[in-house]
Amino acid sequence: MVGVDLEEEGKKTISELILETFIEGGGTTVGVPPSERIEARIWEKALYEGEFFDLIAVGTKFIEGCYCLPDAALKKALEGLTKNYRYVLVDSPAGLEHLNRRITSHVDDMFDIIDPSQKSFHHLKRAYRVATEVKINFKNFYVVAGYRYPEKDLEKVGGLSELKYLGKIVRDNAVENYVFSGKSLLKLPSDSPAYLSVKTLMKAADH
Repeated sequence: MVGVDLEEEGKKTISELILETFIEGGGTTVGVPPSERIEARIWEKALYEGEFFDLIAVGTKFIEGCYCLPDAALKKALEGLTKNYRYVLVDSPAGLEHLNRRITSHVDDMFDIIDPSQKSFHHLKRAYRVATEVKINFKNFYVVAGYRYPEKDLEKVGGLSELKYLGKIVRDNAVENYVFSGKSLLKLPSDSPAYLSVKTLMKAADH
């Protein structure tokens, strides 16, 4: 949660742009791929440029069905985006659709944050397998324990031989309060336990 209100900033999500262009506007989806035809609109209408980071959001589904068109538009936009930035962070949902569609095909590091559940372990292994099977080119696949993970069971996470376990995010009441009140996490104090634990994890990942 970074505390950016895109509507307030005069920006739209990719899904909103597709809705305006091809659904409400009656634009055709045949011929030149829609993802290419709205690329200029993404740079103009969807890219939020801030002091510390820039942001593009896919948004929620604009019609019934899959995310095929928004995903394709994001993939096309990222091809140009990665050339202009030193770091690009893709925050993906827990589902595997974004991996199957290879939204990003070349990645330095992948991070999977797990909860204390068997389902989370199954998802972790599937995510690693899918990323490998669809030939996403990544250098590292890291596992991070979420703040709810009990300390006594952390050895189970570290026992995943094919993946590198970085550590655990520390529980922080300030983070919960910030999220509940809608405050940006960028305003957390420098001595925040959660912030310090993430900083330690990133050092372990050599960043």
